Amino acid sequence: MSQWSGFAGKRCFLTGAASGIGRATALKLAAEGAELFLTDRNAEGLAETVADARALGATVSAHRALDVSNYDEVAAFAADIHGTHQAMDIVMNIAGVSAWGTVSHLTHEHWESMVSINLMGPIHVIETFVPPMVAAGRGGHLVNVSSAAGLVALPWHAAYSASKYGLRGLSEVLRFDLARHGIGVSVVVPGAVKTPLVQTVEIVGVDREHPQVRKWVDRFSGHAVSPELVADKILRGVVRNRYLVHTSHDIRALYAFKRIAWWPYSVAMRRVNVIFTRALRPTKSG
Repeated sequence: MSQWSGFAGKRCFLTGAASGIGRATALKLAAEGAELFLTDRNAEGLAETVADARALGATVSAHRALDVSNYDEVAAFAADIHGTHQAMDIVMNIAGVSAWGTVSHLTHEHWESMVSINLMGPIHVIETFVPPMVAAGRGGHLVNVSSAAGLVALPWHAAYSASKYGLRGLSEVLRFDLARHGIGVSVVVPGAVKTPLVQTVEIVGVDREHPQVRKWVDRFSGHAVSPELVADKILRGVVRNRYLVHTSHDIRALYAFKRIAWWPYSVAMRRVNVIFTRALRPTKSG
């Protein structure tokens, strides 16, 4: 067990608070009486989460619409927060973007945005919020939301996996680096989640409106869990100081399959890749 028995009065900083997992987690923390510091690049959605958190009786001490991939914006917000508040107790990197595609279809901008937002974004937050936690000497917890694509080789996820594997590796190192300061680290590895990200994810080189593509996207969405369930798992993971926080049994099983039976896993993933590619019918060879 970690030092967390509850979240009342804990200072919690969250990115991606306007929708999906970030919003659900913010509202669950609000209901538990946490003091919230929230950000998202969607100003309108962020304002709605702030209003809903306050309606639950929570204190939202600071919120700002910003792009986590912009270090200067993150650093300025961190400086403003630390100028009037003590160091955070919990920092949660939840914001993220996704795009699927083969190497032949992905543009440089796709690769760059995945790494800039999904990996450098959390690094910017870690750079500016974790050192004050260390200096305060009161311990705490860091949560990084990676993905199933940070554990296993999902088809057409090369750019996304580049960012999410990187975030998992970063989290593993920090798990040990920060332990001596009493700061726990959890990395969340969701599979499909019912968020706007799933419904709007760009599949590069594919017509999403094609009936065959829609069928497969709907099939993928059918396995999705709710953001509220993921938020519950995240908070439980913090309380129990878990490193890997799984949100669905299928991903846990697939990751175990990979570690225990590499050769059968390799055969299975090659087959999955063929099925996936045939089903989505890219518009030109990939």
